[in-house]
Amino acid sequence: MKILITGGSGFVGNILYSKLFNKKNKIISLSSKDFDMRIQNNFKKLKKIKFDKIFHLAAWTQAGDFSIKNPGLQWVNNQLINTNLLNWWQSEQPKAKLISIGSSCVYPSGKNLMEKDYIKGMPREELLAYGMSKKMLHIGKLSLSQQFKLKYLSVVSSTLYGPNYPILDRTPHFIIDIIKKILIAKKKNKKVELWGSGNQRRESMHIEDFVNQLVLCEKKISNDIINIGPGFDFTIKQWAKIICKIVNYDFDKILFNKNKYTGVKEKKMSVLKLKKTLPNYKSIELLKGLDQTIQGIKKKIIIN
Repeated sequence: MKILITGGSGFVGNILYSKLFNKKNKIISLSSKDFDMRIQNNFKKLKKIKFDKIFHLAAWTQAGDFSIKNPGLQWVNNQLINTNLLNWWQSEQPKAKLISIGSSCVYPSGKNLMEKDYIKGMPREELLAYGMSKKMLHIGKLSLSQQFKLKYLSVVSSTLYGPNYPILDRTPHFIIDIIKKILIAKKKNKKVELWGSGNQRRESMHIEDFVNQLVLCEKKISNDIINIGPGFDFTIKQWAKIICKIVNYDFDKILFNKNKYTGVKEKKMSVLKLKKTLPNYKSIELLKGLDQTIQGIKKKIIIN
């Protein structure tokens, strides 16, 4: 098969490439460094290739308070990226199935967040630009599919962790941030500051589980949307206690700063559709996955 991966140099893109790579597949992996998707003319470079599948992972975003600081640029850049891709898909790649990654930040705060509500309501104010750009991406695929009989799949991702998470050039997601801070504090024999009361609830899953289920769902589902998440969540305090136990760090040394940005109080996606689609899938055991991640991060951080 001929497969295109946008955002191929990212956390998900690298793992997905490894998962799909074999002698039968021709894969082109694009990164923002060599292919700026905001420029429509760049897509002419791909004109001669007719793809079977397009995995759209590229997005202009980062974790933490990035969305608060960059709402305007987030909207403009992501709209350019997504609109250019959708236009190219419809006009040049009508036989390709387009699989894109949505975000759980599109949903409002709550638990058991279901796919039928993905394009309903409003994301939180600080995530409005990014969340709405993801909604628009799904609506764009849905609309083009209805008019031109195209195939697509929208996958909604929870926060991901894994040993190959890139931590050196950007703000990490909450679970990686906790691991990084605890490892550094243990090495320097210092205390850790985490944002918020610690009672806010978060879900997170191993990158290998996400990519495996992404590939399996893509083979079974078309023209639909599906959540891929772990199906459980913990408070930030509970996540921190689990990590402290693995790395042998005193949890009582952690300080929770209630004056810092904390995001939603609770956000957990329903995985009923996922379980019906992949009823026999066995996930990586939580402690094993977190230990893998911790060992991977240890190799990457430089402690002065």
